[in-house]
Amino acid sequence: MRWIPLIAIFLYVYIEISIFIQVAHVFGVLLTLVLVIFTSVIGMSLVRNQGFKNLMLMQEKMQAGESPAAEMVKSVSLILAGLLLLLPGFFTDLLGLVLLLPPVQKHLTVKLMPYLHFNRMPGGGFAGGTTGGQTFDGEYQRKDERPDQLDNKDDNRP
Repeated sequence: MRWIPLIAIFLYVYIEISIFIQVAHVFGVLLTLVLVIFTSVIGMSLVRNQGFKNLMLMQEKMQAGESPAAEMVKSVSLILAGLLLLLPGFFTDLLGLVLLLPPVQKHLTVKLMPYLHFNRMPGGGFAGGTTGGQTFDGEYQRKDERPDQLDNKDDNRP
């Protein structure tokens, strides 16, 4: 059981190197490196632009009182796709491009929607508004935990 992550990492590295060698054999090393750098730049811009756009959509949904679960799943899939595109290698690029497909995002949204629950605070957010709870009024007395300790009362102080 503890060998599974090690085997998965080894398999990932093996697949990436094998695909890289095959692509370099067909297109040449220079063009292969340009493709890897190009997909990394695309991944970086995707994470930056789409991440902010989906964050704004989620905030608008929450302000309207709707559940932002669909936007949240889409945002996570876009960020994950961007990070996969950012990693050097063609296998991760393929996985990142698959995550960008709308049918895949829709499938992920349908599968993950039952697990996402949002509770909206009355009055909105952290500020103000009534909590709608009950208030209990009472009194308390503070009892010293150490009765053997003497009070230091100095009447000469101002």
